[in-house]
Amino acid sequence: MSVKVVFAGGGTGGHIYPGLAVCNELKTIARNNSIDLQIYWIGNSSGMDKEIIEKSESADFFIPVPSGKLRRYFSLKNFSDIFKIAAAFFISFFKLLRIRPALLFSKGGFVSVPPCIAAKLLGIPVYTHECDFTPGLATKINSRVASKILLSYEETKKFFPSSKQNSLVVCGNPVRRAFYESDAKKGLEFIFKNQNKPSKPVLFVCGGSLGARQINSLVAQNLDWLCSHFYVVHQYGKANEDSVPLKNESYFPFPFIHSQICDVLACADFVVSRAGANSLWEAAVSCKPMVLIPLAGNGTRGDQIENADYFEKKGCAVVLKGEVSSEEFKITLEKFLDSSYKEQMMENLKKFNSEKSNPAKFIAELIFNGSIKNT
Repeated sequence: MSVKVVFAGGGTGGHIYPGLAVCNELKTIARNNSIDLQIYWIGNSSGMDKEIIEKSESADFFIPVPSGKLRRYFSLKNFSDIFKIAAAFFISFFKLLRIRPALLFSKGGFVSVPPCIAAKLLGIPVYTHECDFTPGLATKINSRVASKILLSYEETKKFFPSSKQNSLVVCGNPVRRAFYESDAKKGLEFIFKNQNKPSKPVLFVCGGSLGARQINSLVAQNLDWLCSHFYVVHQYGKANEDSVPLKNESYFPFPFIHSQICDVLACADFVVSRAGANSLWEAAVSCKPMVLIPLAGNGTRGDQIENADYFEKKGCAVVLKGEVSSEEFKITLEKFLDSSYKEQMMENLKKFNSEKSNPAKFIAELIFNGSIKNT
């Protein structure tokens, strides 16, 4: 039996990689049930979407559509983006009409809104997932046409109206299988060119795929102290070459870590990062204590602060907000040199993971049983 499924989402890796995790789990379930599953992905016609999707080989076909941003404030771009949104809707409508998929799964981002509305008009079941603690505007719109609204946190339910409560399913944020199957020895080989246990703890500093100048600056200001206590593995971002500090024998800078990221994370003892949903959940399933410096201010709706606060309340992270001083950064990391402090946080992470076991697999099973199994 052959079945077609459409995924929609993009604009950033944060809207793509979790969806790809679900793609892979769904394909495994389909193979185990002797179903030939074809996956189409509707994504942004500009930007990174097409490259990531095709490189992953998780989806079989990529369908580009223009992406117009939905802004809650006045901007002249709102007028031009109306035409992009309309074009995306019509392209999605006729593509879905031709494909006739069993379902459409949305991982968010503005590009996912027109396909979700088109799917609803065509009678195609819509599943949408929100990775952040509070729902973004795209999810709020998509939830109106979705038969199932998948959430990462139990507390997120309160942000939806009573009419939608029966459609809500708490499942966690999907993480790629590679993070569950990571190998610390491979990570040590990649960084140190050997598999021997380091003489000092390994601190992995990551500001996301693009890096983070604030975090890079804190590393530079404290490099000597950091390297006296840790081996520092630093993903600084391709655009931030000028903010990389001078070399140190205990300092290992990388502009970007590609497929080895899961193994690098596996061999790390601690993580310093922003608080994007993917970074948080990847570190959490890898059971790594975290120091989080969430993105704040203009250009963000505050979702990283909310995500970070949740993990701090769970005892899985320490959060530093605002203009973090060099001394504050150093004092916070000093706490992690206390083995009992680290062990308590590790226990909290194990408890967290026991409550949120493999969200990607859970979601794949949910949509398979709900819209594919009896097709």
